[in-house]
Amino acid sequence: MSAESTDRSIELDRPSCQPLDGRTCLVTGGSRGIGRGIARELGQYGATVVVNYRSSESAAYEVADAITDADTAGTGHVIHADVTDRAEVDAMRDGVRDTLGPIDVLVNNAGITCDRTFDDMTADDWHRAIDVSLHGTFNCTRAFYDDFTGAEYGRIINISSVIGKQGNVGQANYAAAKSGLFGFTRSLALELASASSGVTVNCVAPGFTATEMVEAIPDDVQNELRGEIPLDRFANVDEVAGLVRYLASDAAGYITGEVIDINGGFDL
Repeated sequence: MSAESTDRSIELDRPSCQPLDGRTCLVTGGSRGIGRGIARELGQYGATVVVNYRSSESAAYEVADAITDADTAGTGHVIHADVTDRAEVDAMRDGVRDTLGPIDVLVNNAGITCDRTFDDMTADDWHRAIDVSLHGTFNCTRAFYDDFTGAEYGRIINISSVIGKQGNVGQANYAAAKSGLFGFTRSLALELASASSGVTVNCVAPGFTATEMVEAIPDDVQNELRGEIPLDRFANVDEVAGLVRYLASDAAGYITGEVIDINGGFDL
């Protein structure tokens, strides 16, 4: 599931403790943006991290190699699957289990935007956003569900967005997909709590975060957005990843069914 890469440009520092040592984590959409930051963070803290990707193969191997090469207990692996394709997701599950056994942490991060005002939005625009963020989360959770039922420890962490709470012009499809994760998280948390007191399900809802997607926004629009954020800046990927790492740790074992905002006060 891993391969040699000539690009080893990522360098990770060793944290003072390894709270995720021995944990196996799968991050969907882990080759870019917030997913990339989450995968790196989990690896830095000792986890065995499976980096899922759909099209960014070289970037996925770069992340996995950096995790393995760092002076930590973490190791990185790469696996391909389109989360909207149930057969591919099931094959991903089988590949992970054959190599690493059951997973302990599932981070449902994969998502896309396909922005258009509703007047111009097509059915394909709608379904593309829903299929990745919402149906993809179902597919991955369904595939790995048996790893969590009855387990002494398990974490399912769904990555949503402040847009799921507030909506946004031109993003009715994305907002619908991301808000759907709120109800999914709460319901699944209740079901798994009755099956195992050691398994939690939570949702992280970042605000605007300094990723390639946000950096592509015109400067004047970025300035306008920052002006609406009380902390007057975008989130750093590491800040979002740090929250996910905490939720994945033993220390967060009494938090479940929550939607946790990390948005600089944007929705206050």
